[in-house]
This record gives sequence, structure tokens and C-alpha cells, in this order.
Amino acid sequence: MDSTNAKEAALYERAEGGRVVCNLCSFRCHIAEGKRGLCAVRENRGGKLYSLVYRRLISAGSDPIEKKPLFHVMPGSRSFSIATVGCNFRCLHCQNSSISQMARDTGRIMGEDVGPEEIVANALKSRCKSIAYTYTEPTIFFEYAEDTALLAREAGLKNIFVSNGYMTRECIDRAVGFLDAANIDLKTFNDETHKKLCGGARLEHVLETISYMREKGIWVEVTTLVIPGLNDSDEELRHIAKWIYKTDPAMPWHISAFHPSYKLTDKPRTPVATLDRAREIGFDEGLRYVYTGNAPGDEGESTYCYNCDVVLIKRFGFEMEWNFIKESKCPECGALIDGIDL
Repeated sequence: MDSTNAKEAALYERAEGGRVVCNLCSFRCHIAEGKRGLCAVRENRGGKLYSLVYRRLISAGSDPIEKKPLFHVMPGSRSFSIATVGCNFRCLHCQNSSISQMARDTGRIMGEDVGPEEIVANALKSRCKSIAYTYTEPTIFFEYAEDTALLAREAGLKNIFVSNGYMTRECIDRAVGFLDAANIDLKTFNDETHKKLCGGARLEHVLETISYMREKGIWVEVTTLVIPGLNDSDEELRHIAKWIYKTDPAMPWHISAFHPSYKLTDKPRTPVATLDRAREIGFDEGLRYVYTGNAPGDEGESTYCYNCDVVLIKRFGFEMEWNFIKESKCPECGALIDGIDL
């Protein structure tokens, strides 16, 4: 079997009968000799677990950081975004299924041989202020992300995970040394729906990840893709808002519009009115920052002061107008605006 760029994995342990247990994500796969985990990019070879995607870059480019979406981390800056193939989820509505499911569906692991040093150099050359590990799930290429992120931090760049939130506490503990912020998908607040939508993944582990990241000082913004007929009821949206408030009322909630994709094509696009209603629910429950996504021109794209309601950053898609923020404070009332380098 091809061993090009295979690297011994982080956070695994050996088990009986030549098996290994991967402790990076909450599936904690027990993997037999010659087999791969659910992500299809981590393989047991002779009782050792190897990452098959180290230095296998499938996608790279400079994006507005708001595309992640992160609205409270260096707004208006650009983030160098990278990914490998593979994912530990099998989301029915995945917008990047051609790379996230490639290894699982075809057994192939494609990508260019690009080292961490080159990624950091390209990020600096592109005048990015951060590196985003995104498009697929960064947990499954953790070794590659970690080596890149440590170099990025030395170069003065921030590091961002755009994640499904299924990483273990051990993984988060290891990431604390380099991870500045994350956007976590909170796809639903119903465990059965979550398992059906994501390929058996339990909701409780995502909630644990969000809570633990905040406990460890990692800035977190939460995204919920609102899918008509699946997670768009007032009751469910209110449950999500209440949970976020209980965890951290300053944690931004992004409510994004769904459009049919991959294996979920029988649901309609999300009406903007649904997003606006969800935003109202978020504010009713005490959240400081609630945003609507995939709805250019909606007032919910903009950042408002939670104390005096003045517009701080007016957005239309990725275009921005600033009401000058000095030292992360509202220019009108002086309230501290939460985030990183606002």
C-alpha cells in the first residue's frame, strides 16, 4: 500500500489483537490491522496508526475571514484557507463532498505535496493574518494542521479551525498551544436528527467541544445551517439560543440559509424571514451577537453594539463599512466588544 507522506498519528493507543484506538475525534475508532477509521484517512499499519494526508494539500487559497464565518476575529482581514481530503462526518448536505468524501467513496487520497513551511510562506505572501483549517474537517488532518499552526504562530499568524466540533478533549488540550479561534457547526439540537444528518454523530459531543473550547480560552463562534422542516422550528431554535446563552452569551451565533446540495435535495431554500425570526429569538434569549448568513443585504449581516445598538460594522456580503472601533470598544457608549483584535 502506498506510504507516500504517511505520518504516525497523534493521540492513539494500541489495543489487543493488533488493533489501535484513535483518540482524536469522539468516534474513537477501534481500527484493525490494515483498516482505516471512519474518516478513511487514518490507517492501522502493523499496530501503528498513520495519517495518510500529511502534506497532501487538496485546496488552498486566500479568503475573507468573514467567509469562515468569523465576524469577531480580526474583521476585514484575510485568512489563508487549507484542507486535505477526508472527513469523520457523512453529512447529507455537505457542500464539499467531492473532497470530504473522496477517501471514503473511492479509496483515493489526492493532494499536492506541500509542507507546513510553504503554507505559512504562502499565507504571508498573500498578506493574510491567519490560517484557516477548513473545507473538510481539520481534526482528520490534525498532524498537518498542528505542524503548520506552530510555525504560523511563530510567524505572527493566528490559527482557526472551521469544524464540526467532534474532537475529543485530548485533541482540544493539544490544540490549546496553537489554536486561537474556531467556528463550530451546531447543526441541530435534536440528537436523532443530528445522527441522521451527520452519519451517526452524537449531538452531545459537539456541545462538549464548544463548552470545553471556551473553558480553555479558545474564541468560538457557532453556525447553524437552518434547514426547512428539519431544524427550523421556533422551539428548536430557542433551545439552541438558550444553550449558547448558558455557555457564553458573548459567543456569536451565525444562522445561515440552506440551499439543496449533495444528498439533501428534497428540501427548499431557507426563506430570509426564517433567518430573521431565528435572529430575533437569539436576541430574545439574551445573546449579544446574532448574524444571518447567505442572505446578502439582510440587516442581520452587520455587527451592532449589544449595549446601545449602534451599528459597528455594516456588511453587505463581504463588503464592509466601519464605525470606528478603538481598543475593541463601542465608539458611542464605550461597551467592550467581544472578540480578537477588533
